[in-house]
Amino acid sequence: MTIHADQRRRSRPTRTPRAAMAAAVLTIAATVLASILGAGTAAAAPSRVVYNTPVDDQEVTLTVYSASMDKHIPVTVLLPRNRNRPSPTLYLLNGAGGGEDGAQWDKRTNYKRFFADQNVYVVTPIGGAFSYYTDWQRDDPALGRNKWTTFLTKELPPLIESTFTTNKVRGIAGISMSGTSVLSLAIAAPRFYRSVAGFSGCARTSDWLGQQYIKTVVETRGGADVTNMWGPLDGPGWKQNDPYLTAGKLRGTGTKVYLTAGTGIPGPYDRFDNPRVEGSPFVFADLIIQGGLIEAAVNKCTREVAARLRQLRVPLDLHLRPTGTHSWDYWETDLKTTWPKLRTDLGA
Repeated sequence: MTIHADQRRRSRPTRTPRAAMAAAVLTIAATVLASILGAGTAAAAPSRVVYNTPVDDQEVTLTVYSASMDKHIPVTVLLPRNRNRPSPTLYLLNGAGGGEDGAQWDKRTNYKRFFADQNVYVVTPIGGAFSYYTDWQRDDPALGRNKWTTFLTKELPPLIESTFTTNKVRGIAGISMSGTSVLSLAIAAPRFYRSVAGFSGCARTSDWLGQQYIKTVVETRGGADVTNMWGPLDGPGWKQNDPYLTAGKLRGTGTKVYLTAGTGIPGPYDRFDNPRVEGSPFVFADLIIQGGLIEAAVNKCTREVAARLRQLRVPLDLHLRPTGTHSWDYWETDLKTTWPKLRTDLGA
């Protein structure tokens, strides 16, 4: 018997409204289940210590996986002298190059020898070049994904505190670019740090001078698009991340702030015979001219931020040097002269 096309169409089962609704519900359920399973897969790769590599009796290098940035980050840890009791932690950040350019505390200073007899863990991540150690709004073609606020306040500290015998008392210090970042980090996580020290930072980020300074670091040096960090210039993202405007969040937290800056006028370390100059007229000229101009701008920022903190009655220790350029010798001195006060704050 021949079945005509119209008979075949009539012979197909028709979908009732109830059946269609059931199918839609099943589709939605499958989608939700897939998203749940996907979230479970992401959660299966949390931030963690991948490697813990001893360097010597005083230092170890951790390789830390950051879930927020989906990458591995080297972290240098100096160990306390007495490891039989819990000790506080000082997070000590590198400058604009994030330590990726060799401009690191352990290569430019004798900080390791300085901390050898101190009861404190000194933690320094290597990475974050030109990122301002902040959470960027968008990934950048040059600098990739930057979620440093998340890493430094939520991912890394729990790993440090579960790996080592700490007492969960924390301080943070930074230079130049990170001298701005440390204030932003303390504001983003109130009461998280007991002490904050910014050496030669420009912690005004939403006014014209602050934005030009940041553009010099992020765009001129880093080759990145500064609007990927906090959005359009003069937009709300810049104001939300300006320590000068948001410093009120530090009031009443018990966090003490230490700020230092020079004037840009050549000082005791700004000499042609300084070993850092390496006998190069070009290095010396850069130190005096560029280093002087940057520090002069930093001095202005620091004075303004200090006045704001005092107005808000945030505990502040301000040291303005009469001379000095934007360079490592001064930051090493700042660290060593500020440390006794930090040590008291941290109970080290």
